[in-house]
Amino acid sequence: MIRKLIITIMAIMFVAAPLAVALADQGPDGNKRKGKYTYRKVYKACAESGEVESASPTISPADKKMAEWKDIFENRKFDEFGCVKHWESLADKDILDIYTYFYKHAADSASPAQCQ
Repeated sequence: MIRKLIITIMAIMFVAAPLAVALADQGPDGNKRKGKYTYRKVYKACAESGEVESASPTISPADKKMAEWKDIFENRKFDEFGCVKHWESLADKDILDIYTYFYKHAADSASPAQCQ
């Protein structure tokens, strides 16, 4: 009886521990698809106002690791994107969506992405 209980508890631990680790840091919880769209829209607006050279984004999520994107977005360091006034005018929800897109497709993520 005790042996079955110990085996059951160990089996639960082996299943629950990796699951808990996987769920521990999911990153931001915005809409990454909307974030990709919003990012491209902001970049296009920047190009139309002449603040960046190309309407195509030059910075892709795979350019940095998750921790680097976390630092940039949580501390609102948008200088490297250019046209800071456009970034500062974005709603917090839009920033969260863009952050989610960059975080979920960072260089060290499960699915790194390149903007095209």
